[in-house]
Amino acid sequence: MGNCLTSPSSSDVSKKKKALPIETAFRLPSPLPTWPPGEGFASGSIDLGGIHVCQCGISSSSTKVWATREGGPGNLGASFFEPSSIPDGYYMLGCYGQPNNRLLSGWVLAAKDDSGDDSLLKQPIDYTLVWSSESLKIKQDGNGYIWLPIAPQGYKAVGHVITNTKDKPSLQKIRCVRSDFTDETENDTWIWGPGKEVDAKGINFFSSRPINRGTQHMGVCVGTFVAQNPPLPCLKNVKANLSYMPSLRQIDTLFQAYSPWIYFHPNEAYLPSSVSWFFVNGALLYKKGEESKPVPIQVTGSNLPQGGANDGNYWLDLPIDEATKERVKKGDLQKSQVYLHVKPMLGATYSDLAIWVFYPFNGAAKAKVEFINISLGRIGEHVGDWEHVTLRVSNFNGELHSIYFSEHSGGSWVNASELEFQGGNKPCTYSSLHGHAMYSKPGLVLQGSGEIGIRNDTAKSKIVMDTGLQFSLVAAEYLGSTTIVEPPWLNYFREWGPKISYNLADEIKKVEKVLPGKLKTAFEKFINGLPDEVLGQEGPTGPKVKRNWNGDEV
Repeated sequence: MGNCLTSPSSSDVSKKKKALPIETAFRLPSPLPTWPPGEGFASGSIDLGGIHVCQCGISSSSTKVWATREGGPGNLGASFFEPSSIPDGYYMLGCYGQPNNRLLSGWVLAAKDDSGDDSLLKQPIDYTLVWSSESLKIKQDGNGYIWLPIAPQGYKAVGHVITNTKDKPSLQKIRCVRSDFTDETENDTWIWGPGKEVDAKGINFFSSRPINRGTQHMGVCVGTFVAQNPPLPCLKNVKANLSYMPSLRQIDTLFQAYSPWIYFHPNEAYLPSSVSWFFVNGALLYKKGEESKPVPIQVTGSNLPQGGANDGNYWLDLPIDEATKERVKKGDLQKSQVYLHVKPMLGATYSDLAIWVFYPFNGAAKAKVEFINISLGRIGEHVGDWEHVTLRVSNFNGELHSIYFSEHSGGSWVNASELEFQGGNKPCTYSSLHGHAMYSKPGLVLQGSGEIGIRNDTAKSKIVMDTGLQFSLVAAEYLGSTTIVEPPWLNYFREWGPKISYNLADEIKKVEKVLPGKLKTAFEKFINGLPDEVLGQEGPTGPKVKRNWNGDEV
């Protein structure tokens, strides 16, 4: 990428321009496995009900139309491409844009009208110039021009065209989509511009995603960038076709290929176990009004109340005997396993493999208050901790797209190009000390604002879990109710631990004794603003009660 603002001196010529991450294309460390036979998974294209779509990957051989080396994430600029390997009979729906601060990796969908009467895709009738970079005094490769296709009546554009000249693109270059095959979108990740918020002085480019996302929502990401507000629509799987989801054998192959390693902190005292290990080692079921008569739990949870709602009438707890209680708290890594829930996402163009990990106990939190690190006593302790990571896999080819790392009451998506891999295509994840929040890199993450927050310490140690060794597929509703028999404990919708068993105010006072006066008020305000589940005041619920069971991760 050239930079022609000034003429370089002879001494500058010898200096090599620092390579940007995007100048290297991302590839998974190992080739994809051979997928077992199935219906439509990894077949290369997906039928959305008459419109066939395929993923056109963006690589170093793609046509780069325009780039800048300033602005955007990391102030490294962004690059914009046209897909260059569109199969015969398919048409471009939009161009691709990506910030320069990560390896080149992405795709856009191309579409083919398979309706028989060519009524689903139409070429635009004209273009409107949305924006150009002519007036910007930035490091850029020539000038960039963003065009909005003007769709015929009854059709919508789902992507922009970018050029490096003032000439309008050819009307043959792109196709618009019949309106009933589109869905509403929202801005997702920031690609480039003067700031993350669009203002009157400039424009920001974003990726987009369907507004409504979940197992029952059929919006399909196009993969293009958007340069306007409100953003352009996306595609829609109008027949809710689930035949491109993986079969049982394909799920097994997928998980063996991408099953993460979970690294625990070297000082971690509270490790995972299997749910059955927790039950057979003395976990008890309590009922409101009958607290003096707790009941041992059967190995599969068959005597747990099923369905209903979290009404506060039942909860689980550790064994009563102190020695047994302390042993069960520590879990048993050798007897642990993870639990898989596979679900369709983004109009069944992706499969989400949610990997649930159970811990009998969540340890007390630690905090950083400016320059002071302190233990929070019993704050953060609770019984029955559920954490998860989610693999998002393309149903077009079976390639890992991204991973969601759950972090207490929130979490974050990380693109595959930014993951650490070990042993082929198996990503590394890091569980925080005592709290078990999941992260993609080791180190310290502070949960809070400014200089006050909960410490999430992670590190690579010899305490590690290969999730592919012991796993159980507990749910995949799209395969039908008779294909997978859900274990009874999965349909226990009450709490996996008792409500608060300590006085929060007293715990705060204990901590405040070691803080200078000016920090006490700020610390108390921070702690009181944390969710009850983070504080350990609420017994956590199981996987099926979480919003992401049927919805998207947030």
